[in-house]
Amino acid sequence: MSRVGRMPIAVPEGVTVDIQKDNQVKVTGPKGELSRQFRPEMSIKLDGDTLTVSRPSDSKEHRSLHGLTRSLLANMVSGVIKGFDKELEIVGVGYRVEQVGENLKFNLGFSHLVEILPLPGISFTVAAQNRLKISGIDKQVVGQQAAEIRALRPPDAYKGKGVRYLGEHVPLKSGKAKA
Repeated sequence: MSRVGRMPIAVPEGVTVDIQKDNQVKVTGPKGELSRQFRPEMSIKLDGDTLTVSRPSDSKEHRSLHGLTRSLLANMVSGVIKGFDKELEIVGVGYRVEQVGENLKFNLGFSHLVEILPLPGISFTVAAQNRLKISGIDKQVVGQQAAEIRALRPPDAYKGKGVRYLGEHVPLKSGKAKA
């Protein structure tokens, strides 16, 4: 039995879970509403204030789907209560970010400014010229937006310049050795 999959999910007050046919689950809470279609083999049950997931057999596919389904449901419940956020930092001389309305404008050493539009359900907060916070209720969308911004200028292996997650360790290469 999957250790992750068999753990029940507590549904707190203020959160409603609606399980429709074809395993369409809608979770509504104080921060918003999330909806997701799950595989029909997985059985999702709501007993009072507890969500449980069960699988039909011990096949490899069903074992892997069991834990995944439970994790996705737990993230949906957590997202509508607290939300998720990722912080990025920009390292490099002249590299900066500024917020223009809902959009972001990056100066990352290119000949032009790079403008980023937020994905649906995402909000940006610029704490400083080199610090950025991405917030939203869907964990996957927050991570996707952070990855797209980091991909604009990934950290350089020699000087460490670029966009990185806050607290990310970037191992630096030593460069050429003098003869």
